[in-house]
Amino acid sequence: MKKISFKSPFGILLFVIVPLTLILVISGIRLDLTKEKRYTLSESTIKVLESVKKPVTVDVYLEGDFPASFKQLQSETKFMLEEFRKINPKIDFKFIDPIKTKMSQDTLMAMGMQPSILPDIKDGKVSQITLFPYAVVKYDKRGVSIPLVVQQTNINADDQLRKSIENLEYNLASNIKTVATDKRKKIGILVNQDELRPEEFQGFMNLALESYDAGPIIPKNNVELTLEDLPLLKRMSALVIAKPRKAFTDNEKVILDQYIMNGGKTLWMIDAVNAEMDTLTRSKKVMPFPVDMNMTDFFFNYGLRINPALVKDVKKFALLKLVTGEVGGNPQYSSLPWPYFPLGIAENDNPITKNINPVKFEFPTSIDTLGGRKFKTKVLFESSERTLLKQVPNYVELKEIASVDSLGQMEKPSTPKIFAVALEGKFSSAYASRIERKSYPGFKSQSPDNKMIVIADGDIGRNKVMKGQALPLGVDMLTDEQFGNEQFLRNALDYLLDDSNLIDLRNRNIEERLLDRHRIADEKTKWQWINLLLPLVIIGLLGGLFFWMRKKKFA
Repeated sequence: MKKISFKSPFGILLFVIVPLTLILVISGIRLDLTKEKRYTLSESTIKVLESVKKPVTVDVYLEGDFPASFKQLQSETKFMLEEFRKINPKIDFKFIDPIKTKMSQDTLMAMGMQPSILPDIKDGKVSQITLFPYAVVKYDKRGVSIPLVVQQTNINADDQLRKSIENLEYNLASNIKTVATDKRKKIGILVNQDELRPEEFQGFMNLALESYDAGPIIPKNNVELTLEDLPLLKRMSALVIAKPRKAFTDNEKVILDQYIMNGGKTLWMIDAVNAEMDTLTRSKKVMPFPVDMNMTDFFFNYGLRINPALVKDVKKFALLKLVTGEVGGNPQYSSLPWPYFPLGIAENDNPITKNINPVKFEFPTSIDTLGGRKFKTKVLFESSERTLLKQVPNYVELKEIASVDSLGQMEKPSTPKIFAVALEGKFSSAYASRIERKSYPGFKSQSPDNKMIVIADGDIGRNKVMKGQALPLGVDMLTDEQFGNEQFLRNALDYLLDDSNLIDLRNRNIEERLLDRHRIADEKTKWQWINLLLPLVIIGLLGGLFFWMRKKKFA
C-alpha cells in the first residue's frame, strides 16, 4: 500500500486540517475572523460575568413566528448568551414565545415591556404581528426588563436592527451587572442652592435609582456645606448639581474641590442665564439676565468657561406648540421652530451620546474649553454651524418664531458652541497654593484618575409636571415627542461610575455587508441556474476523472 506523504495536499488535509477541525468542534472553540471582532467578548464583559456569584436567568421573549429581521436579532441574542454561559455557567437563558404560552399583554406590560406592532404580508393579505422584543434578567429575587431594540426615532428598520445588534453586548452585560451587584454605588443630589424641585427632578431620580442608590445631600447647618458634611460626602461616589440658582460660598467651593480631589465624580447642570419658558408663555416676552454662581474661577481650574449668553440654533431646534388661531371657539395649535431650544445630536462616536434620540436643551448657554490642561476634554454636544448668540440682559419674545433666521438686537452670528463636555484624568486642586488649603484637614493637591461632566443647561434634567404628576424625562406632551434626555443622563451616570468601562461597548460598530438588491433582481434567474447546474457539473467532472484514473491504472 502506498504511503501518504505528510507534505502532500492530501496529507495536510488528513493530518492537519481534519484533526484541527475536530478539536475545534469538540472543544467549542470558535475563531472570530470578522474585521470588527463582532463575535469576541470584551475584557470588560468577561470581568463582569466572572464576578457573578449566584445563578442568573435571562428570559428572552423572542420566540415564535415573526419577520426575518427579528430572526436575526434572535440569533445574535442567542449567540451572545451562549458566549456568556461559556464564561460563567451560572448564567442561563431560555427563549419564550409569549403567544404560545398564552401570556397576556397586560402581564407583559406590567413587567415593563411595550409591544412592537409590525405589518405582516402573506398571500396578498396584510395583518399585524405583536412582538415583545425584551429580555428579563433575574438574580436572587431581583429582576429587570431590557429592551433589545434600540429606541431611536427617525431611523429606518435596517439601521434600527444594526444599532440594536451593536448595542447588544453592552445592553445585556450592563444589566446583568446591575442586578447582580449586591452593593450599589451612592449618588448624592445637592439640595442647598435653590435647585430643581423634587417633582421636577423625579424623572432623573427614577433613572438613577435603577442602578444606584440616590438621595439628597442637605448641609447640616441648612446654610452651606461645611466640614461637618464630609462624612456624608465621602460615602457618595458621585455628586449631582442640578440647576443651582444660589451662589456658592468660597468655603463650599473648597469642600467641592476636595470632594473631587478625593475621587468624587460630579455631574453639573448649570444655568448661566435665568430664562424661564413659563414666564415667556404667559407674558409673550421675558427678560433673561446673567446668573452669577461665583464659580468662574472654579471651572477655570478645569479649563472651562460657561458664558452668560443665550445660544440660538437656527438649524437644529425643537418645535414649540402654540395657539395660532381659533375655529368655532376652539383653539388651533401649530408646532413652530424655536431656536432657543436647540437639539443635541450626536455627531461623533462618544459612547455617552451614541444611538440616542436628540437631546433637548432649553435656553442653554455655551462652554469654552481653554486647553493647556493635562486631562482629556471631550465635547459631547454642540450647536450647528448656523448659530446665533444673544447677549443678556435682553428681551426674548415669542414673535421671534416668525423670523428665526433674522438677527435681533444684541445678536450676532457665531461658530458652533459647546453645550456639554466630559473631563477625564487627574485633576489638580485650585487651592493647592492658596491659604484656604489650611482649613481642610488632609488636603489633597491632585486627584486620582477622575471624571466630570459639565452641561451648560440646568433644565436638561428637568421633567415636565402635569396636574401635580411628574412626566417621564424627555417627554414633550404638547408636541408628542420623546427626546433623548433620559438616556443621555443615564449614560452620563454610567460613564462616571462604571469602573469596568462597559460604557465603551456602546462605541462598537458593525460594518454592513449588504447584497446589491438591484443586481439580485436583475440576475436572479442566471444565479438560480448556476446554483442548480454547477454542482452537477462538478460531480460529473469528478466522476469522469475518477473513472479515467481507474481505467488507466487497471487497464
